[in-house]
Amino acid sequence: MNRAVVTAMTEAGETADTLAAQVGVDPKTAARWASHGRIPRPQTRRRVAAVLGREVTELWPDFLKRREPAWFRRWVDIEREAVALRAFQLAWVPGLLQTEAYARATLAGETLTSDDVGRLVEARLQRQAILRRENPPMLIVVLDELVLRRPAYGDRALMREQCEHLVTCGAQPTTAIHVVPASVGMYPGLGGPFILAELDDGSVLGHADSQAESQIIDQPADVATLARRWERIRGEALSRTQSLELIREAAASWR
Repeated sequence: MNRAVVTAMTEAGETADTLAAQVGVDPKTAARWASHGRIPRPQTRRRVAAVLGREVTELWPDFLKRREPAWFRRWVDIEREAVALRAFQLAWVPGLLQTEAYARATLAGETLTSDDVGRLVEARLQRQAILRRENPPMLIVVLDELVLRRPAYGDRALMREQCEHLVTCGAQPTTAIHVVPASVGMYPGLGGPFILAELDDGSVLGHADSQAESQIIDQPADVATLARRWERIRGEALSRTQSLELIREAAASWR
């Protein structure tokens, strides 16, 4: 619960319904800001603060302490509000499913201090809290098989732990992991990784990785292109049960 938001709403005489109407969101979304401590997107934060007559920092003091890169924060906000996430990864385990050791390995070789690495790893692990909340988003992940087979600087134990963690995550009712087997050959996923986030108002936003800053895809035509590509990629993947068996086999291969 965000007590600062609850108090501000009470003092301003606002309910979730009236606040939502003024800000332009669904009442359920406004209720989550108070009851579940969800953090709205930056523009929405400013609107809420204006309606309630408070400073943004009074209502959400922790957002200034966030550890993820500033350019990535909008997507983290979207993740928090999503009711469903569909992710395709060609080269890495998605951040939402990474172990701490694997997350650190992905940053090896970068020009970062140990403090920087610790901050980024912590931020990545904190994002995973959305999967442990009372009403987590539906998460559907498609991985290229090579993600499971690629060594991590010779650390076999690290890869075994990561694969075993994927099995644990994939067994959860709101998480499904599918693997595109290496035998498929060329397929649309070779164009690169992306994520689709469905919000509770039915809108869908995309996220595409790159070697520089990632990009949020919000134009309907571009989102539709990613959705069609997702369906083609998913069609090449193994079933959920078959995928978990393959991941278990991969975990055993790292012993």
